[in-house]
Amino acid sequence: MKRLVQGVFFVFAAHLLGQNPIVPAGIYIADPAAHVWDDGTLYVYGSLDESTEYYCSWRHHILETDDLINWTIHENRFASRGENDAVPYNNTLLFAPDCMVRNGTYYLYYCQPDPKNAEGVATSDNPIGPFADGQPIDTHGHNQIDPNVFVDDDGSGYYVWGQFTMKMARLKSNMIELDASTVKDSVLTEFDHFFHEGAFMTKRNGIYYLVYADLSRANMPTCIGYAKSDKPFGPYRYGGVIVDNNRCDPGNWNNHGSIAEFNGQWYVFYHRATHNSKMMRKACIEPITFHPDGSIPEVLMTSQGAGAPLPATSQIDAERACTLLGNIRIQLSEPNNEELGEIQHEDRALFRYIDFGDGVDRVMLQVAPGKTTGTIVVKQDMPWGPTLAEVRVSKRNATKSRETVTAAVKDVTGIHPLWLMFYSDAPETDWNLAVDWLKFE
Repeated sequence: MKRLVQGVFFVFAAHLLGQNPIVPAGIYIADPAAHVWDDGTLYVYGSLDESTEYYCSWRHHILETDDLINWTIHENRFASRGENDAVPYNNTLLFAPDCMVRNGTYYLYYCQPDPKNAEGVATSDNPIGPFADGQPIDTHGHNQIDPNVFVDDDGSGYYVWGQFTMKMARLKSNMIELDASTVKDSVLTEFDHFFHEGAFMTKRNGIYYLVYADLSRANMPTCIGYAKSDKPFGPYRYGGVIVDNNRCDPGNWNNHGSIAEFNGQWYVFYHRATHNSKMMRKACIEPITFHPDGSIPEVLMTSQGAGAPLPATSQIDAERACTLLGNIRIQLSEPNNEELGEIQHEDRALFRYIDFGDGVDRVMLQVAPGKTTGTIVVKQDMPWGPTLAEVRVSKRNATKSRETVTAAVKDVTGIHPLWLMFYSDAPETDWNLAVDWLKFE
């Protein structure tokens, strides 16, 4: 839940801790670049989606957390037009950003789909801005998108950017200019590393990691993949997939993220699409581990994110579903509420993971009935796993837009994935069912 105070959303995880997505209903932050600064706080810099017709917007919000459970959203901390406009030389869209700090100054690196001035930087004395005085960065003929900055242990700065092939250069000490003599193209490529865009550089135990949108599966950049090297400029060896957001939404296309260490644990940050679109993406988080050789095993998308499994006896918002099969999608139903909507016969939704404790007796679902009657089958573990409940739903009528439906639950204890399976009594009909939340008693 959330409340609005002077343009800042305070997000409280009241009964579901560390849940995915990490942004509330109605807020769509994509391309999360996560950093932990000297104050010990974790900040996420990302682009802001606002339409299914185009990527991103003219503003950037910033996420902040001290515990990965309670998130604060600082709105409109940098803009290219309107309020807080800090880009005097154009008014074009802002794509994915990044941020770095040096000598008490925070540098926000931004990019725009303008071939003349694709990359830029603005500054602030505060990690949450507002950022001002935007100015172009000369990329020496390589104007593209998705900037990232990494500062090594010896103080050397590196600027990383590009689409299809990754570019890299040393960053001068002023944090604004690139050393032209060091510009290198094709540090990563589609052929050798499945690189698409959105590189993020970091270092762990002497190994340099590049994390990026990876198109190794289905010729779509749905994965966050990585490559590693013992030198900043490489050569880099492809490592594999960290997380894949395929099937988070029927219209999903890309992924973009980062990895960061917080309180001794490493996490991957990524996004999922909503609204049956390539856009309206929401930032998510999963804990990751490293093998002794520095490789990163792949993790699954979850509903719980950085926290514990979701308690079955708490209200579980339907937009926590981490895999959607069929026509079903997450969509905005009210300004501050999302649902699983436009559900058709044989659609499916997965919640990973739910803690049933010592057992439950009944399940309740808040639904918006569709054009016909049907059944929601609640399954444990797999779509073909044990059936926990069969919940009947009525046909839409003029007097009731939403209703709570309930059914008895068979024996289940402990932690499990949970599937909702949808079956219309008239499969040939446009059912258009919606689910707002579920809860067990």
